[in-house]
Amino acid sequence: MTQFDGRKRVVIEAVTPQIDSGLFPIKRTVGETVSVEADVFADGHDHVAAQLLWRPAQETVWQRLEMVSLGNDRWRGEFPVTQMGQYAYTIAGHIDHFDTWRADLLKRMEAGQDIRVDLLNGAVLIEEAERRAAGDDLKELRLWKNLLREHVGDEGVKETALHPGLAALMQRCYDETLETQYEPALSVTVDRKRAGFSAWYEIFPRSASFEPGRHGTFRDCEERLDYVAGLGFDVLYLPPIHPIGRSFRKGKNNAVDAAPGDVGSPWAIGASDGGHTAIHTQLGTLAEFRSLVRKSNQLGLEIALDIAFQCSPDHPWVREHPEWFKKRADGTIQYAENPPKKYQDIYPLNFESSDWRGLWNALRDVFLFWLDKGVSIFRVDNPHTKAFPFWEWAIAEIKRDHPEALFLAEAFTRPRVMQRLAKLGFSQSYTYFTWRNTKQELTEYLEELTQSELKEYFRPSFWPNTPDILHESLQTGGRPAFISRLVLAATLSSNYGIYGPAYELCVNQPVRQGSEEYLDSEKYELKHWNTDAPESIQGVITALNRARRDNAALHTNHDLYFHATDNPQLIAYSKSNPERSNMIVTVVNLDPFHTQSGWVSLDLDHLQLGEEESFQVRDLLTGQTYLWQGRSNYVELAPEKLPAHVFRILRRVRSENDFDYYQ
Repeated sequence: MTQFDGRKRVVIEAVTPQIDSGLFPIKRTVGETVSVEADVFADGHDHVAAQLLWRPAQETVWQRLEMVSLGNDRWRGEFPVTQMGQYAYTIAGHIDHFDTWRADLLKRMEAGQDIRVDLLNGAVLIEEAERRAAGDDLKELRLWKNLLREHVGDEGVKETALHPGLAALMQRCYDETLETQYEPALSVTVDRKRAGFSAWYEIFPRSASFEPGRHGTFRDCEERLDYVAGLGFDVLYLPPIHPIGRSFRKGKNNAVDAAPGDVGSPWAIGASDGGHTAIHTQLGTLAEFRSLVRKSNQLGLEIALDIAFQCSPDHPWVREHPEWFKKRADGTIQYAENPPKKYQDIYPLNFESSDWRGLWNALRDVFLFWLDKGVSIFRVDNPHTKAFPFWEWAIAEIKRDHPEALFLAEAFTRPRVMQRLAKLGFSQSYTYFTWRNTKQELTEYLEELTQSELKEYFRPSFWPNTPDILHESLQTGGRPAFISRLVLAATLSSNYGIYGPAYELCVNQPVRQGSEEYLDSEKYELKHWNTDAPESIQGVITALNRARRDNAALHTNHDLYFHATDNPQLIAYSKSNPERSNMIVTVVNLDPFHTQSGWVSLDLDHLQLGEEESFQVRDLLTGQTYLWQGRSNYVELAPEKLPAHVFRILRRVRSENDFDYYQ
């Protein structure tokens, strides 16, 4: 039978946040807080006290904070997380006999009853606390006890008994042996800030050449760094940079047979000159790659690498570790399929291999190799097709020595699978944003992401396009659709990204009607991009990223709030920083073909604005300023001009010189 102390009367239930009964950690970034609530109560009418306990996982001593009662036995407290790594937290509760005595004493005093015995009872409680105290606390308790006993009949002793200093002292010296502690302790994974706020720009290094037809190199990428940084991005994401297999190489537009000179898909990883820790020789050398990483960092950019755990038939692992792959009945290795699609140029790995431990170690070592070369952000290709236990083990192994490592899960799959990957440790996750286009779809999806349990562990990254996905809305909506989807991605989510030059230049031609594949996809051929072409939307991108950088409200998803409009083609929402000193209201025209107008009905209580208060809104995309007042304000957005407003709210303040201005 489990040993327990029957004198521990406090019950602790419904602790939030916690994921799957504490099986997985919640997530925060450095500098954020963890707000914890719990039901803490006991039998009878005795008062209870609740404390929030927390500590970095490597420490053994709990830090404690008195929780605040919310009423109906619900309590709340919060603690800051100031360093990367793991934190533990829990709740402790105990019967507060002194506070119970104090409350009853006050009632008796108000009723005019004789309280001399009650005061002596209080002195007994203080005497008991003396046995648990030391130093100055012990000296003070003796003074308070003597005051109660020696002046029990004096009028002034009532003030002594109810003195807040005595209550605080008794609160510190409660009987910890009768404390109930919630078990098991819960955990928090704390990542660096870029896990929660980032803007990604994807380029294919082989298409970075400034000369049409020439294979790009890392040096070409270096020459483009100033441009990417100037656009305001902070992560430069590179698809696989490894040798590309020749066996069953795909041709242009995913043709089954490659023509002479076809470069193949970068995701068909591995050739005679190496696999996942080798570099495609036409891109350059490892030293040149490290130079790219260094110069990126000097500009405030980080390189993110694509990690795709699959192998071309020419990958060294196929020869060295055939047990890591599935065999078909005819003895050949099973290539990748998603019927009716066939991917003869890649072999999936077998996570039920008899040598699964060797496979796990090899895959972990791929990450460690690139971490050693200065890369700490990884976009992981199709993680949902690899075993869940592997990801839980590998990410924990890697982050133990490299807490700075970040992992973006590219998993456009079933919701439960995407969520499980986030629980297992992925720092960010691709989402269904690409396929949420109407006002209702966007509102419902964002409320799910930001107002349900998902907000505690699933960090969404919004991508309006990828090399694999050209949504119908972009195919048909042209430049206005590219701008509106960009604004939505960058303001609805604190993490977002674009498949770079193709998005800037509004490339929208599918390989065929009804397909989301690009015609002449860069996945299978070299491209030459003229980012200075007149159709480029680089000006909007730059202004939008500047607005994100300069406004703390856009650094988080915690206060996303939708405001009503009288036009279903207009969507309006706000974000603010925790102090409410920075508030952003975004309004987007979801119709790429027609001007849409209407009234935005602001929730003034949420924005902490008065019913008759006038305020300015400054459009961070154009610099224009408008004077608004009260709840209802008119907007009109023409898609051929600019289909969105990103407003910063400027409130009227009085200066020291006694004149009004907006800030």
